[in-house]
This record gives sequence, C-alpha cells and structure tokens, in this order.
Amino acid sequence: MSEDYKYKEREVTLDKAREFRIGEGKISGYCSLGLGILSLLAVLAYLYPSYLTTTELRQAYDAAQLQKLLKYGMYFSLFFGVLTFVLGGYRKLGLAGITLTSISFALGGYEIPVGKVEAQSLSLGIDWLILAFLGSAFVFMSLEKLLPKYKDQVILRKEWGLDLFYFCFNHLAISAILLYANYHVTHFEWAVSEPFQEFVRSIPIWLQVAIIIVCADFVLYWEHRVFHEVKSLWPVHAVHHSVETMDWLAGSRGHFVQIFSERAMVMIPLYLLGADKTALDIYVAFAALQAVLIHSNTRMKFGFLKYIFVTPQFHHWHHSSEKPAIDTNYSAHLVLFDWLFGTYHMPEKHWPADYGTTVKLPTSFTGQLMYPITVIRKRFMSS
Repeated sequence: MSEDYKYKEREVTLDKAREFRIGEGKISGYCSLGLGILSLLAVLAYLYPSYLTTTELRQAYDAAQLQKLLKYGMYFSLFFGVLTFVLGGYRKLGLAGITLTSISFALGGYEIPVGKVEAQSLSLGIDWLILAFLGSAFVFMSLEKLLPKYKDQVILRKEWGLDLFYFCFNHLAISAILLYANYHVTHFEWAVSEPFQEFVRSIPIWLQVAIIIVCADFVLYWEHRVFHEVKSLWPVHAVHHSVETMDWLAGSRGHFVQIFSERAMVMIPLYLLGADKTALDIYVAFAALQAVLIHSNTRMKFGFLKYIFVTPQFHHWHHSSEKPAIDTNYSAHLVLFDWLFGTYHMPEKHWPADYGTTVKLPTSFTGQLMYPITVIRKRFMSS
C-alpha cells in the first residue's frame, strides 16, 4: 500500500429531485405502493404456499400470526393511498397502492385459511422476500437516517431501482440457490467424520457459532479473493463492485454466478462441521444481518469490535475504486484473514472518496448479466 497517498473526503450533494419531503405526498405514495405490492405478494403466497414459499423458512415462522401483520399492512396501504389525494401529490402512486390492496382483499386478504403445505423441491421464496425486505428496510433505513455517514445521501439514490430488483431476484431464487448448494455439498460426503461432528455438537452453542464463523469466513475469504485476482472471473464479481453509492441495498447487487458460487462454497464448512441446528440458525441470522450492515451508509462506531469483525468502514474500503484499497479487505465476517494474508486496509480516520469499478459497467440488469460474456467476447476478438 502507498504510504504517501493523500486521502480525501467523499462529498455528497443532496439530490433535491430524489429527496423525500414531508407534506408533498411522495412518502405516502411510496408507502402505499410498497405495502400494496407486498400485500398482494403475501396473499398469493398464502393461496399457493407450495409454490411461492420456501420449506426451510416456513419452519421458522407462524403463518397464522403473520396474517395479523398482513392485515395492518393492507389497511396502512389504503390509508397512505388516500393520504396522497388529501395532500394532492403523487396520486398515481397512491391509486396504484389502493388498487393492489383492493385486489388483495378480493383474493381473500388476511383471512385465507392456513393449512398443511405440500413441500416442493423448487419454489419462489416470496415469504423470504417479504420478511427480509420489511426487516431490512425498517432497521437499516432507520439506522442510515439516525446515524448516517453521508447525511445528504437520499434513500432513492441513483440506481436504487436496479439494486431493489437484485434484492428481489436473489430472494425469490432462494430455493434454487439452496437446492444447488445442497447438491454441491453432497460431493464432500467422503470427508464427513461422524465422531468429529458429534464432538462439535457436544460443545457449547456459542463456541459452535464461533467455529462456524471462522471456518465459513476462511472459505469466503479465498472464494472472494479468487474472484478478484483471477482475471477471467473478475468480470462476474465486477457486477457487485459496480455500485457507486453505498447503502443497505447496495450489497444485493451481484451476478447470479457469484451468488450461487458463494452460497455453495460456504455450505461446505457448515456441512462438514455438522453443528447443532441452533448454532447454524444463529450463524445464518448473523451472516445475513452483517452482509447488509457492512454495505450501509452509517457512521456507527464499533469500538474495539472493529478489530475483530468486518464493519461498514472496513468493507466500504473494499468497494473503493482508489488505488491503495483495490484488492483488499476480502473477509466477510472477521478481519482475521486479511491480517494473516496481508490484504488488510483501513485508514483509521478516513473513508473512501470514490466507489465503484475503474471500468464502468452497464447500468441495466440485462447489461450486467451479460457483462462477463461481453468481456470474454472482446478478449477473444482482440486476440
């Protein structure tokens, strides 16, 4: 790393056109439309649970109790929709929200009977999408407004819609991802040791979780580093790095090849360890929350924990397009392996001034999906 590099502070100018302002109807319009869409998706999931919900996730929640949440969501969608007409702005958003919620009521709303679900090997994870979006949006949008790193950064920042699409696509594909990951790890059955797994399950849960985090992070570190340092793989991972504005939604952007590869690779240590289900559930929750947190726009201080865990400041440097930070900070959970393998980079008093890739990528989902093929074709044509 260059020791004489002069760091500069990132400057963020408030985008007035994208800003939310109280009293103009924009907040109400988006709330009505968002809740209307989620309500309709939830109703469809209750109508066709075998095809629109994930078997693994259904075991973690009470579908009947969540209908109460659906009830409030539907009525609030109607409330916010009517409010747009009272305020006089963004009525089209309000009307769309009211229409979608009305369709939800017509299909049975929050009173659809909850019965036994016939498991399918492949289904759309609408339940996972709804719960993940509501939880992430509430927690991290609140965090970014209460403790923002860049206070003038708006919620609907540039390419927000693209990253929202990635968020939905990746969550809806959760069943396919899990199916592929589970199939992948069966190839390592020869390495399973039942005595070792019994020993792992005999130790305290907190220690099992710690071991899982270390082992998973070791695999993720090298998987991540390979995507960076192997020239033919970088175009796939470059899609994730094309984000130029960091927030809670930025981490959702990723090529499906990388998403499937990452999930499959991290399943290997989990499979071989054979840890208790409780420990695995804790790790999954920890990993999901951390993945969103480290991309978020927050100045939250972590004290001594920043020397142990990957934090927003640490991971933001990984996304920096500034030369000293390129190809550093590969770890997903702990800073341990970046320390050990010489890829640690985190100036104590500075944050990146620029994010993204040094070569601009297409700004559409289709363009980014085809980007690796485009790069390969260009290389072939020039050779």
